[in-house]
Amino acid sequence: MAGKLFIINLITDILSMKPDFSKLNGLLPAVIQDDITSKVLMVGFMNKEALKETKKTGLVTFYSRSKNRLWKMGEESGNYLHVVDILSDYDSDSMLIKVYPAGPVGEEGHDTCFKENNQDERILRFLIDLQDLIDDRREKRPKGSYTTKLFKKGINKIAKKFGEEAIELVIEAKDKNDILLLNEAADLMYHLQVLLSYRQLRIEDLVRVLKERHEE
Repeated sequence: MAGKLFIINLITDILSMKPDFSKLNGLLPAVIQDDITSKVLMVGFMNKEALKETKKTGLVTFYSRSKNRLWKMGEESGNYLHVVDILSDYDSDSMLIKVYPAGPVGEEGHDTCFKENNQDERILRFLIDLQDLIDDRREKRPKGSYTTKLFKKGINKIAKKFGEEAIELVIEAKDKNDILLLNEAADLMYHLQVLLSYRQLRIEDLVRVLKERHEE
């Protein structure tokens, strides 16, 4: 999947960055950031060979000072860091690497090396992106889109469809098929976001209400 799905903005010629490896005995600090949540996952060091390998494979590869060799993040756990973009600072002596993490990168299963939660933010970010797409359908009404058809039918039809999906979820909840239950829950969530969008509201508004209730 690396090199096809996740490398969507990777610089085609990293050498054009002209990284300066002279200041830290041939090493450059590399800050690893989740491209979706902007959360800093970890910080490592790269030499010229590690940077070349990162470019070649699309997977973040460090130079391990303790092992004295190249070290591909995830080589043991399988939680690779798929490169999305590589940026250099003004002095060309440090890098920001935006990635799609395949799993936790910290010890003991932590999402980050700083023991921060990153998965919850990724879930919210996906829901926000989905809301953006639904809002775009509401504004542009592209032909052939199921969402467009819902908006054209108006609030009564949208509300009715949401109610139908809720009933289907209740029915599946009484059975023991988790896959069907999750699929109905996904349908309900989608139609909820369509309903919110029609009323010029967003999923973030719902999250804010839930957060306020939690803090009471």
